[in-house]
Amino acid sequence: MSVEGGTRAIVAALAANIGIAITKFAAFLLTGSSSMLAESVHSVADSGNQALLLIGGKKSRRAATPAHPFGFGRERYVYAFVVSIVLFSVGGLFALYEAWHKFGHPEPITGRWWWVPIVVLIVAMALEGSSFHTALTESNQVRGNRSWIAYIRSAKAPELPVILLEDFAALIGLVFALFGVGLTLATGNGLWDAVGTALIGTLLVCVAIVLSIEMKSLLVGEAATVDQQRAIKAALEGGPESPVERVIHLRTLHLGPEELLVCAKLAVGRADFAYQVAAAIDAAEQRARESVPGLQLVIYLEPDIDRGASDPVSWQHAID
Repeated sequence: MSVEGGTRAIVAALAANIGIAITKFAAFLLTGSSSMLAESVHSVADSGNQALLLIGGKKSRRAATPAHPFGFGRERYVYAFVVSIVLFSVGGLFALYEAWHKFGHPEPITGRWWWVPIVVLIVAMALEGSSFHTALTESNQVRGNRSWIAYIRSAKAPELPVILLEDFAALIGLVFALFGVGLTLATGNGLWDAVGTALIGTLLVCVAIVLSIEMKSLLVGEAATVDQQRAIKAALEGGPESPVERVIHLRTLHLGPEELLVCAKLAVGRADFAYQVAAAIDAAEQRARESVPGLQLVIYLEPDIDRGASDPVSWQHAID
C-alpha cells in the first residue's frame, strides 16, 4: 500500500509542478519578478526531485546480486537524500542568491502584464493544494495514530514524507511570493519582491535540512519500531512447548522500507537434541514473519545456552 500510495503522490506532484513551472517562468519573463523566478526554479527543482523518486523506486526493485546479496532496497533512501541536496542547492541557495541580487538592485513590477504573477500564483496554489491533498490522503492510510511530525520522523518509506514536505514548502513559498509581489505592486518598491524571494529561499533551505537529516538516518540504518521488535521477540519466544526459553538479544535493521533484517540469539535447553532445536528455530522464524505483516523478513537465528548474562546494550531492555 505504501509503495502504490507513494507512487500516486509522486505522479500527482510531478504533473502539478511541470504545469506550475511553465506558467511561473512565463510570468517571470513578462514581469521580471525575482519572486516569480525563485518560484519557477523551485518548481523545476521539485519536478526533478519527483523524477528522482520514481527512478529510485524502480532501481530498488532490482534482484539481489552476489555483490549486493540483500538487494537494492536502500536505493530509495539514496535518491531521497539526493532530493534534499537538490532542494537545498537548486531551490534554496538559488533563491537566496536572487534575493541578495535584488536587494542590491530592486526593481518594481511594471508594464501591462503586472497582473499575471497574481493570477499565476493563485492558480499554482490550487494545483499545489490538490497535490498536497493527495499526499495527505495517501499518508493517512499508513500514518496510524502518529502525529505528522512523528510520522515524518519514523516513516521508513521515504516517498510520502518527501512529497509532504515538498508540497508544504511549495504552498508556503507561494504565500511568500504572493506577499512579495503584492506589496511590490501596491508600493512600487522592488525591495518587497526581494523580501519575498529571501523568505522562499530560507524556507527551502530549512525544509532541505530537515529532509536530509531524516534521509541520512535511514541511509545509516534504522531498526524496526519498538512495537515491531516487541512483536518479533514475543513471536520467537511464544511457541507451544518450544525449546526456545528466551531471546538473549535481538537486532533488527531495515534493508529497505518493506524489508527487515532480523538477527537474534535464542536460549535453548541444555538437554535438547539438535533436531528439536532445528524444529524450534524453523517454527520461531515462521511466527516472526507472521508477527509483522507488511514487512519481508530476512532472518538469522543463533541457538545458544542461557548462561544468565544480561544484554550489555542498554536500549535492548526497551523491548523487554
